[in-house]
Amino acid sequence: MDDTPRARHWRQTRRLTAVLLLAWLLTGFCAVFFARELSGLTLFGWPLSFYMAAQGASLAYLAIIALYTWRMRRLDRQYAAQVQALEQVR
Repeated sequence: MDDTPRARHWRQTRRLTAVLLLAWLLTGFCAVFFARELSGLTLFGWPLSFYMAAQGASLAYLAIIALYTWRMRRLDRQYAAQVQALEQVR
């Protein structure tokens, strides 16, 4: 397996993307699939299934986007630092 900084960066990027896409799928799918079970629970006086459909899914999507940008910024900075260190050695 290639262990260059570029390969590590793309491996981490693909892993992060896969995990967040799975979270997105579960957020969208589970709210619809388990709507009957969630309707028995209430949040602020509304059935949880209604809250998830109206507000929760949108908030989860925003959280996923925020997590992606925060983590990718860190990964990109780490990659840039590794590349710069390799260039200084040469």
